[in-house]
Amino acid sequence: MKTYTLFAPAKINLFLEILGLRSDGFHELVMALHSIGLGDRLTLRANGTENLRLFCSSAELAENEDNLAYRAARLMQAQFPQAFARYGGVDIELEKNIPIAAGLAGGSADAAAVLVGLNLLWELGLTAPELQSLGAPLGSDIPFCVAGGAALATGRGEQIDPLPTLDHLWLVLGKYQSLAVSTPWAYQTYRQQFEENYLPSGAAQRKRTQEIHAGALIQGLFQRQASQVGRALYNDLEKAVLPAYPQVARLREVMSETGGLGTMMSGSGPTVFTLCETESQARELKEKIRRQIPDPDLGLWTAPLISHGIRVLA
Repeated sequence: MKTYTLFAPAKINLFLEILGLRSDGFHELVMALHSIGLGDRLTLRANGTENLRLFCSSAELAENEDNLAYRAARLMQAQFPQAFARYGGVDIELEKNIPIAAGLAGGSADAAAVLVGLNLLWELGLTAPELQSLGAPLGSDIPFCVAGGAALATGRGEQIDPLPTLDHLWLVLGKYQSLAVSTPWAYQTYRQQFEENYLPSGAAQRKRTQEIHAGALIQGLFQRQASQVGRALYNDLEKAVLPAYPQVARLREVMSETGGLGTMMSGSGPTVFTLCETESQARELKEKIRRQIPDPDLGLWTAPLISHGIRVLA
């Protein structure tokens, strides 16, 4: 029976601006996203039954419809019933390395890996854009996670335009492992506090998107000017999350003071990252942060920025 093992990398937000509301109830966003070398490992194998089964290494994760990886498998089963009938059920083993509820798109990365893996296992021959379109209704980050690298994400995050990568850089990430921030809560709180600043839909939002596309961060990516990118890091959701979570605000302050090219919270948090020029600098900053915050609940990781999304390992 065929088996595929895949690497599902996490992502960080280099930029996140909330423009306004959409007619579907989501927010209109402009984000710059980048894949990182911290990722989950998923193994998919035919199990000779008519069942889709998910096994997770983390007891915190559900192994049913509450898990995006399982929902991705069910989606593929519904979309391609003839392939499912021909090849049968699948066991999915998920080795969880990406922190959970961290603003790093771990669940979306896992779902993207399942889409890619079943495409191979069932010999569907789907292209990356087709997989991205399939995954978009499940989660706004899934289209990016399929291809990875660096991208400008617009709409609710599902519209992807590739950008040059900064895969020569490293970063240090910090997250309190017992702390989770709800993404819906973060957006709802931001809306309650800042809705008066929202742009009307249509021309005003398109104009702002164009301004960002020509802005300092995107120019820094195209010119591979890491220091310029570090100075231009931006995340609207910090305005909602940091005042409500003093631990995250303090972590961001400490990480920023240790050095590096720039520090920011990723997505809806609570992970905070600092961009670094080299692996050795990232490791040095990690040790400095550990000395200043010796809390055993604080998880710290170093990882490179990478130029790919889901990758087949075997």
